[in-house]
Amino acid sequence: MGLRFTLAKAAGAVSTWGLRHVAHRPAANLPGKIALKVDPVLLDELRGKCAEGSVVTVGTNGKTSTNNLLADAFVAAGRTIICNRTGANLAAGIASALLQQPAAQWGVFECDELWLAHVLPRLRSNYVLLLNLFRDQLDRCGEIDRIQTSIAGALAASPDTVLIYNADDPLCARIADTVDNRSIPFGLAESMDLAQNTVSDAQMCQKCDGMIQYRYRQYGQLGDYFCERCDFARPELAYAGRDISLGAGGVTMEVCGPAACERVRTPQPTPYAAYNLVAAYALCRETGIPTAAFQRAVEAFDPRNGRLQRYRLGSRDVLLNLAKNPTGFNQNLKIVEADRGPKMVAFFINDQVADGRDISWIWDIDFEELADRPDTVVFAGGSRAHDLAVRLKYAGIEAPVVDSIDDAFVRLGALTAADVMPADAAVYTIANYTALPPVHDALNAMEAAEALRPAASAEAPAGATAAVPAAPAGATAAVPAAPADPAGPAPSVGDGDSSSAEPPVVIAHMLPDLLNLYGDGGNVRILEQRLRWRGIPVEVRRVGHGETVELSEVDLVFMGGGPDREQKLASEQLLAMRDDLAAYVEADGPLLAICGGYQILGRQWLWGDELVPGLGIIDMETRRPGTSADRLIDNMVLESPLATHPVVGYENHAGRTYLGPGVEGFGRVVSSCGRGNNDDDRVEGARYKNVVGTYSHGPALSKNPEVADWMLARALDRRARRTGQAAPKLVPLDDAVELAANEVMVRRLAK
Repeated sequence: MGLRFTLAKAAGAVSTWGLRHVAHRPAANLPGKIALKVDPVLLDELRGKCAEGSVVTVGTNGKTSTNNLLADAFVAAGRTIICNRTGANLAAGIASALLQQPAAQWGVFECDELWLAHVLPRLRSNYVLLLNLFRDQLDRCGEIDRIQTSIAGALAASPDTVLIYNADDPLCARIADTVDNRSIPFGLAESMDLAQNTVSDAQMCQKCDGMIQYRYRQYGQLGDYFCERCDFARPELAYAGRDISLGAGGVTMEVCGPAACERVRTPQPTPYAAYNLVAAYALCRETGIPTAAFQRAVEAFDPRNGRLQRYRLGSRDVLLNLAKNPTGFNQNLKIVEADRGPKMVAFFINDQVADGRDISWIWDIDFEELADRPDTVVFAGGSRAHDLAVRLKYAGIEAPVVDSIDDAFVRLGALTAADVMPADAAVYTIANYTALPPVHDALNAMEAAEALRPAASAEAPAGATAAVPAAPAGATAAVPAAPADPAGPAPSVGDGDSSSAEPPVVIAHMLPDLLNLYGDGGNVRILEQRLRWRGIPVEVRRVGHGETVELSEVDLVFMGGGPDREQKLASEQLLAMRDDLAAYVEADGPLLAICGGYQILGRQWLWGDELVPGLGIIDMETRRPGTSADRLIDNMVLESPLATHPVVGYENHAGRTYLGPGVEGFGRVVSSCGRGNNDDDRVEGARYKNVVGTYSHGPALSKNPEVADWMLARALDRRARRTGQAAPKLVPLDDAVELAANEVMVRRLAK
């Protein structure tokens, strides 16, 4: 042990003492961060504190819960451990745990996906448990293939590490295919018969240009998959969950491993708990943890960290959980949806660095599942509450903005006092990373106050909410419901409603199975809903990979962006349609293209580091001055001739786009943050005839209703020319929710 290591240990000890005893703050990250600055190879020295070795849990969803369950199972089996139980999962958090805790038999650590490459080669862990990979924090993590490459590199640098991986996830299976480490696949050997959500993060084969097919699918991209064009398929499971029972009482299954089949259960009643259960079981069996000790740990597992944490506040049952990406949120909505009784649902979304600044992912959550639910109150909170309220509005849900969970309870109490909601209505609170701790603290405080109440008043009186302040005098609240038509009463119409003489406006959503990386499909949802609110019939034709569309029958075309491989496959199909698309555009057909779809409209664009031909519909080209990691990522505010209000969006792109002479930009960047097409001219996007191309995500139209209506006016003109019917005037809508979200971001970005 050298001087640097000794100094690093001392720095860690001093900072731990100061944080805990002077600042009264957790010492989960900073001591390790300081120590690693002093000694960058600190983890090499510290791994010896784990006499028998270590295990590392990694994946997008479920790391903290699964890792803490493993820690409990090791302890139940009589093993001593070092563990980063608080979820501090970067190198600094793992270093802090190793510095602060006494030597033990095993290290049980969770690790961030991108930090595994820094941690694993130094820890040289015995096992890596890979749970899943979902799209998450695109501004920080980038596309999923970057994470796959990073994890594979980490395993290659620690060749003796055994990979235990979720074989039901094709993204995890591809990593196992590419590394030489011994790999042990686990999964579920039968369908749980779950309703499917809109978005999957892996629809393209991981080995060829084919599309993934499923014998059955659980949720997201998880299931029994195969490719019809090559040999890529779910591998044979070494640990297989079968005879699965999923209900309100939890999950029970038989797990068949190399040695035996054993019955296990968890009281957590969620589909992802089934995967966490079989994952933890597999690792425990591989490390020699007896099943009896494992099951004792599962039954007693109560982390009290805001993950599926339950409270009883007065007469109300309250459930708090973390969700930070579309897949996690959609699984939480399944829990809420299963409760058919009266309830309050409060969502809290922040956009701090730990959350990811880009929140376009909220448009890939199927909030529509909560629409038209009787006796359901929904609130939106967090630093991006107004964006969330917009998303919920387009799902048919009115969601007032609240300052905090306390504020939500006050409003619920007012509804109870008005006999609008019952006193025993359940409460569900779902929050992302940095939004979770304040909600967790507030609910803990309510629970503590509840425990101090006299037994005689343990039941909240009718109209009151336990352990929260009463509504201010004169306060009122209405039960949020599906918003009334903002344009006033209008006839009910459906896709191509046969009862109406008016033909529908036809929107072609091009290749949504390949081009929907940044919630781009939300733009189509917005356009569709704004027509419906006006009583104008609309038909959305989703043109998937390998399908065709007759553009002469289309009034508006939308193209989104996608990961590099999917975007290349999409461009090949679009190039085959090049003449038809060009004729459509030259005939003044409106077209909205986002990010990759925007780049493809030019003469050339970048696929990885390769220049590939574009459609040549707009005189522009996309180049790259550096590597794919040299990206333009930030919020931005534009001035655009298509809107009187500022246009607000988010950019995340590596390509630099340059417009030809005579091609106008969609707008000009006026905020101090954000760059637009390239590093130089502050121009963002492009306009040609009725084509709008932009790098703006969010989606582009969510906070910019004037741009949406500009596109719709052109679509109605196109329909009029196509059908011979006069184009109706677009009556104004109540855009208060959208413009409030716009104003919040404009004010914020002006600072």
